[in-house]
Amino acid sequence: MGVARSVDDRRWPDFISFGLLTRVFPPDVVDAALVECGRVERRDRLLPARFVVYYVLSLALFAPCSYEEVMRKVMAGLEWALGWPHQRVVPTKAALFQARKRLGPEPLRVLFDKVAVPLADPRVPGGFYRSWRLMSIDGSTLELPGSETNVEEFGFPSAVGGPALPRIRVVGLIECGSRAVIDVAFGNCGQDEQTLTESLVRSLRPGMLLLAEHAPLCPRLWDLCRSSGADLLWRTASDAALPVEKWCSDGSFESRMSPGTPVRVIEYSRATSGVDTVHGGERTGRLLTTITDPAAAPADELVGVHARQRDVETLFGVLATHRRGAGAVLRSKSPDGVIQELYSYLCVHYAVRNMMQWSGVPDLVTGDTPRRVK
Repeated sequence: MGVARSVDDRRWPDFISFGLLTRVFPPDVVDAALVECGRVERRDRLLPARFVVYYVLSLALFAPCSYEEVMRKVMAGLEWALGWPHQRVVPTKAALFQARKRLGPEPLRVLFDKVAVPLADPRVPGGFYRSWRLMSIDGSTLELPGSETNVEEFGFPSAVGGPALPRIRVVGLIECGSRAVIDVAFGNCGQDEQTLTESLVRSLRPGMLLLAEHAPLCPRLWDLCRSSGADLLWRTASDAALPVEKWCSDGSFESRMSPGTPVRVIEYSRATSGVDTVHGGERTGRLLTTITDPAAAPADELVGVHARQRDVETLFGVLATHRRGAGAVLRSKSPDGVIQELYSYLCVHYAVRNMMQWSGVPDLVTGDTPRRVK
């Protein structure tokens, strides 16, 4: 029988939130990430590495709170969730800063890589189209504190009005059904999304259908993503040069980006009802896909799939604002701290999406309620 813990009822929301972190990121997985990164402790510390990992995650979980307030929540949470001994002394802000610096960003990156996997259940509507798991590419830039090192590492946007803060460019691979980010790439604000997208190919798998919005007509990137075994469905400019080689029965046609890059092209229009359709009206958009057989994926269905998933584009906007509030920047004034902090946000976001996927909590973006089929 477990030991009953006496706690202040007002702290239950904190305990439940912290319990989510320890469930998705259990101590043995945290320890494995620390070993892999060479952060195993050589002597006892007031702030051991495992403790600091949970503290950094909690900085994202309780983003509006001060460093010291978050530490008090972590100490109480670890005592409640894992039975760790109560640590009475709250470290100073300077000690917490040094502990974060000592930990670095790598353990958080490895922790995210170890845990972040697709979550959608094939039996639950929304995560799949026929046999394909729906994935999406989304990119954004996030504002950072205007320290000299952040400016040097990440730079300013090329066109800004008024005083500017440095920005980091983030591109993520997202599962459409769960809205979970399963891979991410960071770069300075001068890097293009295409270059960062190339590094996400490592997480594509056969059986996935990768959606992209306003993708450049780039045969190299298309071929690289296609080489993973995943299928592609990308929206591109409607005036891109794609000659008709063969018309298909569903109104789409076969073409080529380059001599060795065959594609199927779907041209669609937006009806007065706001619904995208292949038939009727003036052409307003164009989709490219690797699925060359119209019977396997009819044009009308693919247009509908792509239209329904456009809300995934808002994910990094949500990630940028729902923790610290609209207009807020990250805490970190060093590049390593920025990367560490972003991985902590991504880990917390993944934990929340994990909980929502399996508990039936409605999605805040779409209003959909994921329901498990028994």
